[in-house]
Amino acid sequence: MNTFYLKVIASDKVFFEGRCLAVNLPASDGGRSILANHENMIIAVVDGVVEITTQENEKVLAVVSTGLTQVVNNRVTVLVDTAERPEDIDVLRAREAQERAEEQMRQKQSIKEYHHTQASLARAMSRLKAASRYKH
Repeated sequence: MNTFYLKVIASDKVFFEGRCLAVNLPASDGGRSILANHENMIIAVVDGVVEITTQENEKVLAVVSTGLTQVVNNRVTVLVDTAERPEDIDVLRAREAQERAEEQMRQKQSIKEYHHTQASLARAMSRLKAASRYKH
């Protein structure tokens, strides 16, 4: 089967690097699937789950925050603020973050603070959803 090179980079680590059959990304305009020999493009990534199918046909999941994906010459680079495996998510901490963000949303805030809080809430909800769905 045709494969492509994928590198998923978070701000603190390289989450994944290797050959893949496919990668599914949460994008601002809906989910995107990338296969080998995909056309060159840039994709805005939103909070959600990235699903990687390795060349060995194994699934690797990553809960990611916002970032960008670049597809050039059968090489895909995903740059995100955070990337973690669903089984590594601390559910209690994620719930606390969600509650904090919901409380802050009820407060009067500047536009900048509102968008920051909205992003925090989306990230916490994404982590909780992934942890409940994909944990074994």
